[in-house]
Amino acid sequence: MSNLPNCPKCNSEYTYEDGNLYVCPECAHEWSIEAPAENTEQDPSIKDANGNVLTDGDTVTVIKDLKVKGSSLVVKVGTKVKNIRLVEGDHDIDCKIDGIGAMQLKSVFVKKS
Repeated sequence: MSNLPNCPKCNSEYTYEDGNLYVCPECAHEWSIEAPAENTEQDPSIKDANGNVLTDGDTVTVIKDLKVKGSSLVVKVGTKVKNIRLVEGDHDIDCKIDGIGAMQLKSVFVKKS
């Protein structure tokens, strides 16, 4: 068993050396052997389209028409969404929208009100 470090991006144990780089075959991440493993995890805070940090309970405004998947409904530009809840994942906002109901939004399509 080798003493190579796990991939800092996906934590894979199958890293290998390639010249002066470590390479992860699972996610194709490359990093320098000389440099200490940098923290690849980005700032854990969730930000809106303008870069403002969002918190649970905030009110946000939708900045783009959004089609509701599996329905003919559309969330219009300017729709205010009150009392958001932040969650992990691709769609990082859980909320209820009047006239539509419970749904998840991506933070890049909203701005803090």
